[in-house]
Amino acid sequence: MTPAPTPKSLRLLRILRVALHLAWGVFIAGIVFRITPAAWHDRIVQRWSKKILGMLGVECHLHGNMPDLGTRGVIMVSNHMSWLDIWLLYAIRPLRFISKADVRGWPVIGFLAQQSGTLFIQRERRHHTAAIIKEAAERLTHGDCIGLFPEGTTTDGTRLLPFHSSLFQAAVIHHAPVLLFTIRYRLPDGSIDTAPAYHGNLTLLESFKSVLSRRRIHVDITCLGTLDTQGKTRREISDAAESAIATHLNLPAPHKKPGTPADLPAAAPSTARPTDSPYPRPHAGSPH
Repeated sequence: MTPAPTPKSLRLLRILRVALHLAWGVFIAGIVFRITPAAWHDRIVQRWSKKILGMLGVECHLHGNMPDLGTRGVIMVSNHMSWLDIWLLYAIRPLRFISKADVRGWPVIGFLAQQSGTLFIQRERRHHTAAIIKEAAERLTHGDCIGLFPEGTTTDGTRLLPFHSSLFQAAVIHHAPVLLFTIRYRLPDGSIDTAPAYHGNLTLLESFKSVLSRRRIHVDITCLGTLDTQGKTRREISDAAESAIATHLNLPAPHKKPGTPADLPAAAPSTARPTDSPYPRPHAGSPH
């Protein structure tokens, strides 16, 4: 069941509001961050992210025990479908994402990403990857949270790509816990909504138009729990994360042979009841 298209007048209003909000974001990143305490910045980014999602008609439904602003020194890992994913996770707990280097060249968004502490990686350069891993580990040591999409690119949500294990080395170096998340965009009938996906040969402009075409975008974000990394190799961490996320999304785990059950992480997924309230207050059981 495909939802009715967004009226043209609403699309134009959204474009105007988003443009003004992006301009406000540039002002915040370029001016406000320089004159306010660093301790305020995560809360500012969180509020800004929630507002732009609201402007785009994104209704987020959280499941499980979500981290709060007091969560420090963890790696948050998720599957990846859309540029919206970044703002969705920012709205939960602002992170220092590891992103491909060409994002830095995107108009406006690249500047905002750079000012928010994104680590840009050139995957084709092994020495650069090693340097980013070292920097990520140092940031974890100082209490920052790192955001990681280990597929390395986006999909349309109907499959999961193999996880790259190299960046999990930061968790090994710092002995950092890994929080596992799933992101699933859905239609009213519960099926996967591919409209928000930014993948394949789509341009960023085409993807933005696709998002605008939806009056409402429903997305489920589930925190599966914490994966203990103590004594594990980066490949073991990567495989456990991949299997747990694939199992929850009911997708084949890329590194599993057909018919082989996926292994769940050592920590049991949260049993907290889901809520339809967008970005509710964290449960008392939130990690850290």
